[in-house]
Amino acid sequence: MPRLFTGLEIPSQTALMLSMLRGGLKGARWIDPENYHITLRFIGDIDDRAAYEVAAALDKIRRDPVEVRLNGLGSFGNGKPHAVWARVEPTAQLAELQAEQERLIQRLNLPPERRKYTPHVTLARCKSSTNEEVAKWLSERGDFQAEPFVAGRFVLFSARSSIGGGPYLVEEAYPLAA
Repeated sequence: MPRLFTGLEIPSQTALMLSMLRGGLKGARWIDPENYHITLRFIGDIDDRAAYEVAAALDKIRRDPVEVRLNGLGSFGNGKPHAVWARVEPTAQLAELQAEQERLIQRLNLPPERRKYTPHVTLARCKSSTNEEVAKWLSERGDFQAEPFVAGRFVLFSARSSIGGGPYLVEEAYPLAA
């Protein structure tokens, strides 16, 4: 069963800037720069037939390229941090692309995403980092900004189910050109 998700790729120059943020956070497992991405829709573990249906449905999307801006850093975790990330500025274009994918995936009778969509690039998973350590790391690097870029396609990624953070494989690529 493949574990699938859709996302936007990060250009190499932006990935290099993000990789400069690595380090200085005890208990963090850093994502390799080649695995940086912006998740649009996590699909999960599905059988091959459902994966084929997802790939075919995504091929119907017709949207313009999306301008992406990274500015700021943050963390996820309810009481205990579990990841640090670079913030992706929310835009109408990005929200509409994500919402269209959500609708298509639900039409295939796959479960809806329960979490509110928060566009970001995961930089590290925090295994044993404390709130204080994450807060210090964020305050030292919190003014992060990268040059905007235009995403000319979105992709269907697959991942090994046992390991978070990659390696991710591009299964299909879908151009963004209405």
